Amino acid sequence: MSEKDILNRFRLDGKVALVTGGTRGIGHAIARGLGQAGAKVYINGRSDAGGAEARLRAAGIDATFVAADLMEPDAPAALVNDVAERAGQLDVLVNRAGVAIHGDTVDYPEETWRALMTINLDAVLRCCKAAIPIMRAGGGGSIVNVGSMSGIASNIPQNQVAYNASKAAVHMMTKSLASELALDGIRVNAVAPGYIQTDLSQGGIDNPEMFPIWKRMTPMQRVGQPEEVATAALFLASPAASYMTGAVLVIDGGYTTR
Repeated sequence: MSEKDILNRFRLDGKVALVTGGTRGIGHAIARGLGQAGAKVYINGRSDAGGAEARLRAAGIDATFVAADLMEPDAPAALVNDVAERAGQLDVLVNRAGVAIHGDTVDYPEETWRALMTINLDAVLRCCKAAIPIMRAGGGGSIVNVGSMSGIASNIPQNQVAYNASKAAVHMMTKSLASELALDGIRVNAVAPGYIQTDLSQGGIDNPEMFPIWKRMTPMQRVGQPEEVATAALFLASPAASYMTGAVLVIDGGYTTR
């Protein structure tokens, strides 16, 4: 295989990708990466107030925003089916939508736990369940779930039992689906980011008590950038990772080595 052939395996020309939570941060960077590799990209969020679709289109990417609130039980399946109907296919699903809500376990409200699990875990499964028949009918596909290093290590100093549990569950869901769907030609992998500089993490980065601990616990002594997760997600979504399924690819600056 020539060097050109190897590089071409990262291409997604003619493919259709859906990225939930694709209007900002890691999700938006992933959508950009998939689009730059040639995919037609659909991005999802509650709204596109920040102009995510326009930014992708300005970069020459074939992008379409589709509104959906994945907290609603029927919304994930409706979103997946809507995209597949519009595009006539669905080849890549990236489950990025999620939230992190810290809090001491004893005082953690039941309703907050349930809301976090609904978006971080339930919506991932619901999107996968809707995508599987479509991908089977199309001869295969790739699902990339966004987990977290918090599904591997109980990172400090923030207490976040719900978030950690949800991401650990996403990792095991990824492995279970990979085993179940391998013979259908559907690969299921996950990325597990560490501390990445996004709007959602900026509060911790700006916190003079929290951030020095984050930095000290990370061997590379810095936070990551969304693009450093996007390149890994592109790899897993593309034919370059054709012999990979059930993997949880950690992108954490070495945090989980300690």
